[in-house]
Order: sequence, then C-alpha cells, then structure tokens
Amino acid sequence: MHFLDQAKIFVRSGAGGPGAVSFRREKFVEFGGPDGGDGGKGGDVVFEAVPGLNTLIDFRYTQHFRAPRGKGGAGSNRTGAGGDDLVVKVPVGTQLLADDEERTLLADLTKVGERVTLLRGGLGGRGNASYKTSTNRAPRQHQTGIPGEEMWVWLRLKLLADVGLLGLPNAGKSTFLNSVSNASAKVGDYPFTTLRPQLGVVRHKGREFVVADIPGLIEGAAEGAGVGDRFLGHVERTRLLLHLVDGSAEDPLEAWRVVRDELGSYGAGLADKPELIALTKADLLDVKQRAKIVKALEKETGARAYPISAPLEEGMEPLLDAVIQRLGASAEDDRLEAADERSWSPL
Repeated sequence: MHFLDQAKIFVRSGAGGPGAVSFRREKFVEFGGPDGGDGGKGGDVVFEAVPGLNTLIDFRYTQHFRAPRGKGGAGSNRTGAGGDDLVVKVPVGTQLLADDEERTLLADLTKVGERVTLLRGGLGGRGNASYKTSTNRAPRQHQTGIPGEEMWVWLRLKLLADVGLLGLPNAGKSTFLNSVSNASAKVGDYPFTTLRPQLGVVRHKGREFVVADIPGLIEGAAEGAGVGDRFLGHVERTRLLLHLVDGSAEDPLEAWRVVRDELGSYGAGLADKPELIALTKADLLDVKQRAKIVKALEKETGARAYPISAPLEEGMEPLLDAVIQRLGASAEDDRLEAADERSWSPL
C-alpha cells in the first residue's frame, strides 16, 4: 500500500427535497383542502476517524463525494424521507483544511471514533398545506428544497507517535527503527533511502511506544531543498524527539546543528520539544574518537549523548531506558498541565 499524507477532495451535502402541491380527493369530502407534505432534509457530510487506516491513498482515486438529497413531499401530508448522511472515513490524525491561501484548519481528528459534520444538508421545502390560511384556502404555492453546501477541502495526515526520529540522510534512522521495532523499513547505503514516513511499535521492559521515522533533512529543507520539511508535520504530535547523529560523518557536531536550525525554521514548536541524542555507527569509531565526539556533543547540546550501534545492538539498552523515562515525565507534565487548565470545583 502506498503512503499518501495529502489529498484534495470535493464534498457536497444533499439538497432538501421539494414540497408537494396536493389536495384531498376523497369521496364525500366536499372541501378537502390542501394536504401537500414538506420535502425531506438533505444528507450531511460527516468525517470520521477510524482505526486501521494510515494513509490517504484512497482519496487519490475517489475525489468527489456527494451526499444524497432529500425526497420530495407527497399528498396526505406525507413528509419526504431525509437523505442519508455521507460518512467519509479517514485515518486518525487527519486534519481538514480549507482550500484558501492560509489553509485554514477546519477540524483535527485525533481520536478513534471522533466525528465532525463539515457540511449540513439543505432543509426540505414547504408543501402547500403549510401555506393554508383563513383567506387562502386552496394555496398552490410550494417551496423547493434548499440547496446543499459544497466546497473543496484538503486532507492532511499527521501520524500519531510517541517518539519522532530526526537526522540527516543516511544517519541510520531506518536501521535503528528496524532494530528496535517490528517495522521493515528499507535500508540502503545511500542518502534518501527513506522517501515516506514509517511507523514502528517498540516494546521495552513491559512498556510500548510508537516511533515515527521520516525522510532525512538537509540544510535548506525549510526552503524546499531535498525532500523539504513537508514530513516534519508527522513529528509535530510526538512527545519526544530522538535525534540520530552519524558518528562516521566528517563533522557530527555540524550535522546536529543543521537539523536543529531546520527545526527552528519550520516552527510549530518542534525546536522546544524534549530531545534525546544518539550517536549512531559507534562501532566504526575507536574508543578515543567515540569519547571525543560524545564529549563535544554533550558540551554543545547540554544533554547526554548515547553512542549506539543498531546492527550490533550495542548501547541500545540505556537509550531505550532514557526514552521510557522521558516519555513518562512528558505524560506527567501533560497531566499536570491539563489539571491546571481545568476549572476549580469543590467536588
């Protein structure tokens, strides 16, 4: 299945059904009077987040969605049937954006089963029975149904993960993901092997967390260089960033600075997220080189750097322990922040 994280679709809600013009035609009823019923309401357009989906590829082939219109009214004061709602199923983490220059956010579906009604169906038209008055005993006017609403809308998927992997191309992110999770990301000895985000579930010491791997960043990604910073949206929702620095690079410290500069240029609070640093390919370095690079990274970043070798599974234990610890601290901070925002109550 191909991964697609953006799609543009057209949606239209159903129009209301027309009201009926009808009169009673029963035997022995001399002055039957009007009995035309109202039309039915058109169907709404509803978006629902469902489990089991992790791509928007279906919307590449089906781009137009129209809800059914309401049925027309009938005699004997019968109201027309309403049109069924059109439910568009999307992956959890999908954002609905308006088709304008600012890409205005319309809705953000972050929970399984969460629903949002984007467009309301048109109301049904009035039948001639509703126009009857003491001076207008036999009205022949009726109302057509109100048209439905329509619009183009952008869908943007932001994967939900606990940890986001960052680093320059060929820093070993896919190798790390394959080593610690059930993922099977493609690994190559050339840059930009990863062209689309990957997810993996890590199980460590009785805990589970989801890791997201995105294509590597290069200098100028914020201006569109390389694959650009488009995929950084997939780590916006993460609670922790795991920054992998290639220990075999000419200047690992500069590699860390390049990625951090791109995070700052991208914005969206990524530069302020908690970060762990791992020095990859540590098995290619001798003890003296490794210690020198680790010391330089720790001095520059003010945080501990973890030398690891994913293929040999060296140094993975302390790094995963640190991830679990930071995730626990982040969850506690979120809980306390939510408690502070909650209004006071004596109960």
